[in-house]
Amino acid sequence: MQSSVLRIMPCLDMHHGRVVKGVHFVNLRDAGDPVACAQAYCQAGADELALLDITATVENRPTMLEVVRRVAEVTRVPFTVGGGITDVASAAAVLEAGADKVSVSSAAFRRPELISELIDQFGPERVTVAIDVDHNPQMPSGYEVYIDGGRTATGVDALQWAKRVNDYGVRVILPTSKAADGAQTGYDLPLIRLLRAHTQAEIVASGGAGRLEHFLQAAQAGATILLAASVFHFGLIKIPELKAYLRSHGLPVR
Repeated sequence: MQSSVLRIMPCLDMHHGRVVKGVHFVNLRDAGDPVACAQAYCQAGADELALLDITATVENRPTMLEVVRRVAEVTRVPFTVGGGITDVASAAAVLEAGADKVSVSSAAFRRPELISELIDQFGPERVTVAIDVDHNPQMPSGYEVYIDGGRTATGVDALQWAKRVNDYGVRVILPTSKAADGAQTGYDLPLIRLLRAHTQAEIVASGGAGRLEHFLQAAQAGATILLAASVFHFGLIKIPELKAYLRSHGLPVR
């Protein structure tokens, strides 16, 4: 499934209707209004956009559809929404509100048949499976799956789960390393390489971007969608600058 052209994907982590960004999934700080952020990213040349309602699962509530609608109105690129999607009906509501794709994580882990239900209903191109992981040397791959926004350890090896997700025909897998999230010290490159080598899905690099070279390293490790939040939200890296940098290293960028 490897696509030859890299895509840049700003991620809007949502908490009570505001964009926030944390470190290692905690210590959230405000990063602005989602509609204004989405507009600015589209104008800056983002190729895709993600909106994750990061506390919907833990608070046991559906995604904030009104926020999805408002963001969809100003978004001109493929738009993925995750958080609080637990079944076909909640996924349909998010897509009807204007999302192009849905992302599922905890609900898919708890009931894996949800993945095939979503693919049967909406098509594989509209379903992303997100996998939050943390280092665990006891696991065969060295990584353990976490659910509930990174709060709950599952005892399941991340590579085994990713292979199972891949077998359902999912086209995009979005792994986030809890250790790297928000730390701006670089993506978890071994994790990207591992999933790239053992699945046919496209791999999203997520969690840890802090400098231009981090994006380059992720692409060289096999990621084709480069997701980031903090560096974009707080103006540390501009999307046109990032694309020019990647092109200067011979990488095809949309």
